[in-house]
Amino acid sequence: MEEKTEEEHLEKGTSPELENPEDEIIAPNLNRETENMEVHHHPNVEKKNFKEYFLEFLMIFLAVTMGFIAENIRENIKEHKSAKVYAESMINDLKEDTTNLKLYLSYMTYASGNVDTFLQLITSDDIKNIPSGKLYWYGLFGAAENNFTPNDATFQQMKSSGSLRYFTNTTLAQRVAKYDRLCRQMLANLVGDHSLSLEVRKYRAQIFELKYNMQANNIYQSNKVLFNQQKIDSFILSNPSLLSYDKIIFNQYAEMVRSRFHKNFIKEASSLLSNANTLIGELKKEYHLES
Repeated sequence: MEEKTEEEHLEKGTSPELENPEDEIIAPNLNRETENMEVHHHPNVEKKNFKEYFLEFLMIFLAVTMGFIAENIRENIKEHKSAKVYAESMINDLKEDTTNLKLYLSYMTYASGNVDTFLQLITSDDIKNIPSGKLYWYGLFGAAENNFTPNDATFQQMKSSGSLRYFTNTTLAQRVAKYDRLCRQMLANLVGDHSLSLEVRKYRAQIFELKYNMQANNIYQSNKVLFNQQKIDSFILSNPSLLSYDKIIFNQYAEMVRSRFHKNFIKEASSLLSNANTLIGELKKEYHLES
């Protein structure tokens, strides 16, 4: 086959370098790819200095701190309001206690005075020489007892719920704890005394006849409403008969009576009453509850 000369190619209007028509398309694509592969530069980011970071930290810290302080203030206000409500309730409990303590002291003081008279009578003369009416009347109170149960509903509620911490005044909190301790101590002593009182009644029953004891007791109960000394004198002068004049039984009865009143519950109750009144005053002062 004959080769075509360059002149023949020119005659036909063609170029030997562009014999392949695809060359015209490939070249431009390569150029665009090259352009796309150029390095992209990141935008310049302004760096913060130490002072700016510190100020941001300080602002965040202050915001958190102020929020914490505000929450504490709200909590303290709430607890103070709750403490005031508890204080009012505790004052009402204490007022009930003082009323009951006064009744307890009134009865036990009266009984103690009669017991002293009874002990003086049987130790100063022969029993048979003492009018039986006196022995009945003054001997009746050897087994006297009067219960006292503190109203501690508010204290127990605060204790179980952990609300005693609302009383932030240390002196006041200590006063509340002391009063509760004295109440529990008195209750424990009263429980022990009740057992002793039952024993005293057994000896009393061997000396004094029940029906006359009941007459004497009825006079005392009526005198609590309207005192009448004539009724007492009339009973004493009636000289009801005794069941026994046995000195041993009298001595046993007298010793047990003396042991009971030697414990001096009157002094204990008086101390408790004083503490209750003091606590009422401190609660009113602390929470501005003066009437």
